[in-house]
Amino acid sequence: MAGEQYFAHHTAVIEKGARIGKGTKIWHYSHIMSGAKIGPNCKLGQNVYIGQNVKIGINVKIQNNVSVYPGVTLENNVFCGPSMVFTNIINPRSEIVRNDKRFYLKTLVKEGASIGANATIVCGNTIGRSAFIGAGSVVTKDVPDYALVYGNPARIQGWMCPCGEKLDFKTKNSKQMAKCPVCRRSFEKKKNNAIKPVKGAKRQ
Repeated sequence: MAGEQYFAHHTAVIEKGARIGKGTKIWHYSHIMSGAKIGPNCKLGQNVYIGQNVKIGINVKIQNNVSVYPGVTLENNVFCGPSMVFTNIINPRSEIVRNDKRFYLKTLVKEGASIGANATIVCGNTIGRSAFIGAGSVVTKDVPDYALVYGNPARIQGWMCPCGEKLDFKTKNSKQMAKCPVCRRSFEKKKNNAIKPVKGAKRQ
């Protein structure tokens, strides 16, 4: 079906009460549950499921075969690769029904983060701003802003610029500094692996 504000393929199911932003595209066999809020200019691929009351920001791209369950929030400009997995219950049992919201552990994916194909995000964790999750990784704990993580379990392997390029930190005047080789933004590594953009630094 096609609406004035967004496009949905005729095989997609949009439940009553879902809110979908202008310019969003929803493709074949996707299912949007009641209460879901999807921002403008998002792209949802084939066979995507968006659970009840899930919140999705602006310009989010969700590739084929991804389910975003209740308890998961995606901020603006998040990328979810094909067949990556979110969970929302830490101790599922087939014979025990845990459909009460009390059992859902919240997962937050912050602005600009990218999650690679076939990665699994264990519920109850936060993916930091502009973080990059490698394909096939299993995330079992919080991921810091700008971190590049991969493996099972996923571990920090480096740092990423918001433009998608890897950062190379070097000591300069007793500080750990990096400049993106592409967009030329500058960053400083603080204690506890906190990465901060350098205020006032201009792209070159």
